[in-house]
Amino acid sequence: MTRFPHLLEPLDLGHVTLPNRVVMGSMHTGLEDRARDIPRLAAYFAERARGGVGLIVTGGYAPNRTGWLLPLGAKLTSTAEALRHREVTAAVHEAGGLIALQILHAGRYSYWPASVSASAIKAPINPFRPRALSARGIERTIDDYVRCARLARLAGYDGAEIMGGEGYFLNQFLAPRTNRRTDRWGGSAANRQRIAVQIVRRIRAEVGSDFLLLFRLSMAEFVEKGQTLTEITALARELEAAGVDILNTDIGWHEARVPTIVTSVPRAAFTEFTARITRAVSIPVCASNRINMPEVAEEILTRGDAALVSMARPLLADPDWVRKAAADRADEINTCIACNQACLDHAFRHKTVSCLVNPRACHETELTLLPTRRGKRVAVVGAGPAGLAAAVALAQRGHTVELFEAEERIGGQFDLARRIPGKEEFDESIRYFTRMLEVTGVTVHLSRRVTAAELIAGGYDEVVLATGVRPRIPDIPGIDHPMVISYAELVRAEKHPGERVAVIGAGGIGYDISEFLTVDGHPTLKLDEWKEEWGVSLDEELPGQLTTPRPAPAARDVVLLQRKSGPFGATLGKTSGWVHRAALKAKGVERIGGVNYERIDDAGLHISFGPKRERPRLIPVDTVVICAGQEPVRELADPLRAAGVTLHVIGGADVAAELDAKRAIDQGTRLAAQL
Repeated sequence: MTRFPHLLEPLDLGHVTLPNRVVMGSMHTGLEDRARDIPRLAAYFAERARGGVGLIVTGGYAPNRTGWLLPLGAKLTSTAEALRHREVTAAVHEAGGLIALQILHAGRYSYWPASVSASAIKAPINPFRPRALSARGIERTIDDYVRCARLARLAGYDGAEIMGGEGYFLNQFLAPRTNRRTDRWGGSAANRQRIAVQIVRRIRAEVGSDFLLLFRLSMAEFVEKGQTLTEITALARELEAAGVDILNTDIGWHEARVPTIVTSVPRAAFTEFTARITRAVSIPVCASNRINMPEVAEEILTRGDAALVSMARPLLADPDWVRKAAADRADEINTCIACNQACLDHAFRHKTVSCLVNPRACHETELTLLPTRRGKRVAVVGAGPAGLAAAVALAQRGHTVELFEAEERIGGQFDLARRIPGKEEFDESIRYFTRMLEVTGVTVHLSRRVTAAELIAGGYDEVVLATGVRPRIPDIPGIDHPMVISYAELVRAEKHPGERVAVIGAGGIGYDISEFLTVDGHPTLKLDEWKEEWGVSLDEELPGQLTTPRPAPAARDVVLLQRKSGPFGATLGKTSGWVHRAALKAKGVERIGGVNYERIDDAGLHISFGPKRERPRLIPVDTVVICAGQEPVRELADPLRAAGVTLHVIGGADVAAELDAKRAIDQGTRLAAQL
């Protein structure tokens, strides 16, 4: 008996049966944009197909040039392009999988001057103003969608998904926010829905009944003048009648100011929206967003909120997610922590997507962990992200590994991160590595501050130094005052803050600590509290599903300071930084930049401004928390090198940056692949 009977149950769609209820949701990786990357794309999808995914959906391909995400970006408009795709579809089919191509017209989100939309309204996240399509242009665009679906079938795809959400082209027609037309394509809900329904109807007539047709439906938009739930439900019924096989959930526009994908969003936060559509139609509906573990997916399916679950980032993190769930090995799943650092942040910076916890994602052809020809004895010092990644990957390859950790538990900086409200997912990474150390047979020494002499005497073939970082303490008069504590002391509850706190340093750690201080004493937000905090509504007649946010009051007064005079949060992630800035603003955190730290005394923190140290100011606080960067811990390096030990320094011990776990895990994995 499986623990996940609903998740692993096949789904008969008539002309095809999905082996389970897991859909790999669309995510643009950057490999779609160049023909030379087709082999990498094929390997990436094939690995997920071997991992047991029921249905894969590709990243978005434009049906014409005006729909490009980027100039010369991914499109499917010719037979030659379709034939190149056969390498991808053949690889997936050989691995036993099914794959659908997503048709995505960017509309006003296209980053080039020739963009088009329902109306000539510029997006706040794009410098280019689109041209409003003429009625004839709309008809030609519908033709282009039909051609793209026909070419997808020629390419060997099992189906196509039409992107109708996230604020892209079709969504721009559907919502009054971006559709101000007065012809038959605008005005009433039926007119605004006309283009989407016609595209579906005409594609179905073109490709026949044995080709899967999915529609990514915007079920909650979180923008002003968006669709109402009543309109969205009516559209779902129209799409079913037009020939859609599966409705997939889309949540939020790219310009929305409600977080939908970051780690602080509760798991499965939006299934209530999906459930409403499930009850309104008779075709399968797929739930999406912040579903990252089998238990979560099973609960959604058991309740009947959806017939399928869609996951993109969790299958970047672990391509064997489904097989592990089926084999009762869910504790071995490398869980997506929704950090966005290597996936969506890369995508929006036009870099190849990967994964912080799995750097092999989208690099399957170059970063391999093949069995070693000659096993070595390797000592890894430090059980933070870099050391854990190296130890597990080395053991997977067949090396004999001993891991030394000075603390009583593994995790390093992840152990700190998991204690920040809204970052509890980091605990999953510690669970994963704990289990994988057992599975791979790594010998773990906890509470063991190993010395250079012990490592030298151990006779190891290689030593990996992953001893991490320590908080940097700036040279400020009074820095040794009792009110001063480091961020590590605060998070570990070794010292406790007062009611008025100054935070020195406004990098990622400073933001985390400020949030930690404002919610101290409050449990992690439950779903209802989170919706109230961000103004999410299920009112069927409320446009855009937005209401007035009502954040809980801050637990204490917090002032966040930085030496730089530029904008705050410049080093935060592109897709998550705005969430942190908005959260602190809602809690009333004061931000002061361009400061000189003069001294700390019983009265509080004294600061001034500018090179001439003008406008002195006292900030009366009870506690000063230091978040002024880190220093590498690598005292063992010199004596080990002097003794002739083959040494590799990775992670924070190599470069002390802003808790750069992405680089640390990548370094550890790549080192293991090379040894």
